[in-house]
Amino acid sequence: MRVMLRAHFDTAAANEGIQNGTMSEMVGRLMETLKPESAYFGLSEGVRSCWIVFDMQDSAQLPPLAEDLFVQVNAEIEIFPVMNQDDLAKGLRALDRTAG
Repeated sequence: MRVMLRAHFDTAAANEGIQNGTMSEMVGRLMETLKPESAYFGLSEGVRSCWIVFDMQDSAQLPPLAEDLFVQVNAEIEIFPVMNQDDLAKGLRALDRTAG
């Protein structure tokens, strides 16, 4: 299932991670593990944040992928299902078939 991970990084923890190099290592591990469809990094709600879209094969993936974010940068994390335009079109076609 295609999901989006949204994380806000604690400023003090992220500052420390940038200074000692662990932030770069953590992001690298995350990208290698998730092999994301897309990943974006920027500011949201005044803090460093990321938005990563990836295919979650099993909910058992959650603990290992979230743990680095929690421990390294005290992140606030949300993970939720998302669709691309093709997925939405497929879902809408399915609605059309059931409505008639």
